[in-house]
Amino acid sequence: MTTATPSAAKDAVIPARGALRALLPALAGHRAMTVRTCAAALLEQGSLVALLTLAAHTVGSAVIEQETPPAGTVTALAALVVLRALTTWREMDLSHDLAYRVLAALRVRVFDGLARSAPARVAGRRSGDLAATAMADVEALEFFYAHTTAQLLASGSVFTAGSVVLAVLEPWLLAAVLPVAVLLAAAPFADARARTARGGRTRAAAARLSADTVETVDGLRELLAFGALPERRRMLRERGRQVGEAQRAEATWEAAAAAVRDLLIVGAVLGAVAAAAHAVTAGRLHGAWAPAAMTLALSVLGPVAESARALSQAVALRAAASRVGAAVEAPALAPPPTAPRPLPPGPLGVRLHRVRFDYGGAPVLDGVELTASPGQTLALVGASGAGKSTCAHLLARFWDPAAGEVQLLPSGGDPLDVRQVSDAELRRAVMLVGQDTPLFHGTLADNLRLAAPEADDTAVAEAARRCGVDRIGPLSTPVGERGATLSGGQRARIALARALLARPKILVLDESTAHLDNTGDAQLATALAEETRTTVLIAHRPATIRRADRIAVLEGGRIVEEGTWQELTDRPDSALNRVLAASEGG
Repeated sequence: MTTATPSAAKDAVIPARGALRALLPALAGHRAMTVRTCAAALLEQGSLVALLTLAAHTVGSAVIEQETPPAGTVTALAALVVLRALTTWREMDLSHDLAYRVLAALRVRVFDGLARSAPARVAGRRSGDLAATAMADVEALEFFYAHTTAQLLASGSVFTAGSVVLAVLEPWLLAAVLPVAVLLAAAPFADARARTARGGRTRAAAARLSADTVETVDGLRELLAFGALPERRRMLRERGRQVGEAQRAEATWEAAAAAVRDLLIVGAVLGAVAAAAHAVTAGRLHGAWAPAAMTLALSVLGPVAESARALSQAVALRAAASRVGAAVEAPALAPPPTAPRPLPPGPLGVRLHRVRFDYGGAPVLDGVELTASPGQTLALVGASGAGKSTCAHLLARFWDPAAGEVQLLPSGGDPLDVRQVSDAELRRAVMLVGQDTPLFHGTLADNLRLAAPEADDTAVAEAARRCGVDRIGPLSTPVGERGATLSGGQRARIALARALLARPKILVLDESTAHLDNTGDAQLATALAEETRTTVLIAHRPATIRRADRIAVLEGGRIVEEGTWQELTDRPDSALNRVLAASEGG
């Protein structure tokens, strides 16, 4: 049996209190529509109570006093039927319109939160799990916004008004329904912890199924090639079974809760009948009004029961609300500057100055000093796991160092800490191209323009030519989802062409040419040399490394040596030679 991952198990833990309340401020941007929705819900529930009460009184008068309903009563009943129909339609229309507007804004906030906290919060999380938070968890909250908030306000108002009338008309009727209303309102909270846990298990199981399904689709070719598809299908069946078990557990308890609510309402009916009969016998209530009084008592209880059902379902959404809330409130790993400074004009270099960084354990970088002067090509070399990609992420300010500074170096003037530069300006100045190339469904031109949406067709075609993207096909050639139709080398060419199209002042290449053959690597080296910019190369291929102006070797969290290819390789005991030998041996 497939076990839950630690992160999935954590998702099943009971979320913090107030997860649902924390989502209420999302309604603040839609105050007018929220007010209209609440008003429509109040009219819808109020018209039903009035319709039922008046109909009961009309029937009671016709049966007991043998009176034909007057024309005014018939007209009022007809008007209430029409009002009830219109307000029911209007309340459903407004509540769902409101809910989907809020969800649309919430999805953007979830995406912004993930982008703001990436890559730390995203690292180690599977794409399907992220998709479950961004899509499925947000979608699940539609019930909360469409069927809970306005309904609770309306049912509370209707019950309060009805209770006042009952207290004046016949207090014993109020005494018959008030305890039941209290029990109905309290029931969702009495079982809140267990409901939340069951909801959490369902959301965690659904997230695992989503993650496994996305990975299966992405790796379908490999699964077929290695004959692993039957085992993968077995695992997906197991994930589906886990989701089904979690959903059945929720449905079973909800059915039991519904049965308890029905029993309470039956008790209220019996109490109302007994109270009305006692009031008629005692002469406090006219016989013709007894059906109307009982109907009023029970009709104001109906919205309370419906709200209790809605609240029970909403409590089970606390896990989804907690996941969404955590994404929305995710802290920025690289907080924006309070007073951003403009980038200096002209070419820029980059420097890691006494940088220390760790991932919560032993330091990965410990006092790193590394400088790439404006226009220089610097190769950063080291064994796998030495911290080269960490340096790249720090240069792009995906993280901030625990100590030290990442500086931009103008040709003239003082260094500028990247923490003083706005994110938009920094992204235009520093471009990171990694080994994994994210491609999206669309054409080659669409994917190139991701870095420079304003680029004209001539600039796009030129970047494609320089990097050999035009060899893949015309720029109108469709690219499959995530570049599934392309080879690793073709994806690398697109990534580099995209970076060149943006014309950054500093280009950081983190193993981005690893999928290219020697011919492709040389062609891209020529394309990079056509423009003057600062380039930081992270590579293992000797042909790529030797083209750099200077080479720095990272070892033990520090730069242990720097120099040209000739200077370093001429020394038999150099760290560069050890790295190259280890790379060839691997």
